[in-house]
Amino acid sequence: MRRLNPDHVERVIELVNQSPYFALINTRLVEMREGYSRAVADLDRKHQNAFGGVHGGAYASFVDCAAYWALYCELEEDAGFITLDLTINNLRASSGEGVVTIEGGVVKRGGSICLTEAEARDERGRLLVHCLSKQYLSPTLQPISMAVREMGFDPLPPKFLDD
Repeated sequence: MRRLNPDHVERVIELVNQSPYFALINTRLVEMREGYSRAVADLDRKHQNAFGGVHGGAYASFVDCAAYWALYCELEEDAGFITLDLTINNLRASSGEGVVTIEGGVVKRGGSICLTEAEARDERGRLLVHCLSKQYLSPTLQPISMAVREMGFDPLPPKFLDD
């Protein structure tokens, strides 16, 4: 039986956290395992809309990232996939300050389309946003090896270990 290589997961988290977009939105991926991801976003003035609350587009980015990375550990080595869509429910306004925790999960894994979800909560645990997302699997669309090359990282260790 094979199991996920913790060294691989750690390196992918490191790679993701050094990506330009995660830096732009002040987000850090902190955990990934089969069917699950968790990220945190440090809210800043740049996330705010003209009214002082967090812009819906910032929330959309947060939950998109968590929904996407929740699927990664379930897929074969160097499988490629992209987000097809997001259905976002903004459920509570927030002040635009503090830390938001975003958790993603896999609802259903299909042969070419998978359904994932994510939710964002404030520091008091209140649900701010929920999303459903469809991911399209394709070997040529965003395999992790492409990110490794683009970011100038050394090759990753194997994704899976055999027992």
